[in-house]
Amino acid sequence: MAIESILLAVGPGDADRLERLADETIDVAGPTGARVVLAHVFTREEYNSALDNLDFDTTADEVSADDVAMRHSTIRELVDTLDEAGVEYDIRGRVGDHGESIVRLANDVDADRVLVGGRKRSPAGKAVFGSVAQEVMLSAPCPVTFVRADTK
Repeated sequence: MAIESILLAVGPGDADRLERLADETIDVAGPTGARVVLAHVFTREEYNSALDNLDFDTTADEVSADDVAMRHSTIRELVDTLDEAGVEYDIRGRVGDHGESIVRLANDVDADRVLVGGRKRSPAGKAVFGSVAQEVMLSAPCPVTFVRADTK
């Protein structure tokens, strides 16, 4: 199976694992020549907060989730790393439930692989609080690579 499209999904909790997410993405995209779709999924509250923090003028223009994602620090950091590695990419933003939005976007871009970050949780923690990564792994239309932050 050829890998032509990789979805790298990031969210508000991924700042501590961006380097690992980028490295894992480059390890797959580099040799295969795959195009990477950098995706930042926001809940409605996260999106509204990002609009304020990034000083968007919402009265003058229609601001899309793609626009907000492009200016978000996590995406900008990943863009710099992918540029250095010579990996081609697109940027997408979505507003909604993290897990559902990632799975929907994986379908939309016909992803051959999804990379998603997460942290170690006990089974009880997943049951009580849910797990975006678990939802993506169970529902994605393609293989999913789970990237955990370095533990010290």
